[in-house]
Amino acid sequence: MTGERIYVALGSNVGDREANLRQAVALLPHVGVSVRRASSFYETEPLDYLDQPWFLNCVLEAETELTPPQLLGALQSIEKEMHSQKAFAKGPRKIDLDILLYGDATLDTPGLKIPHPRMAERRFVLVPLAEIAPSLAHPSWRATASQLLDRTADRGIVRKLIRKGERP
Repeated sequence: MTGERIYVALGSNVGDREANLRQAVALLPHVGVSVRRASSFYETEPLDYLDQPWFLNCVLEAETELTPPQLLGALQSIEKEMHSQKAFAKGPRKIDLDILLYGDATLDTPGLKIPHPRMAERRFVLVPLAEIAPSLAHPSWRATASQLLDRTADRGIVRKLIRKGERP
């Protein structure tokens, strides 16, 4: 598949978080998204609504021929297929998929904003993004992903998931 290069953030804090992320990644090719690179998984403390389990997050670099609204619909279809429901905004969820970037596009509609409006303020997005694309820069930024990470005021805990038998 050749198409637009995209970056997608995934998060889960309900049930088997690692299995949820892996299932969502496995479903992406079925909706027209070809994964090229995946970050490590990171355990992250909740932001905004704090009284909930910690998240497992990752970021993917992928390609798609879908338009941004089609891509949003495809990601929402995965959330629905996985029976992920948010009882309230910023609350616990089985799986959450967010479009971070769609090529060099800038989009600001009521239902979709690209680049993701708060990504530069969130360590749980910037750490995995900088892992797989440290020199990535979007035309709307004045820095690379690594530089955004260095500059963010967010000091939330983001720690790489180490599986039994792996080295840190």
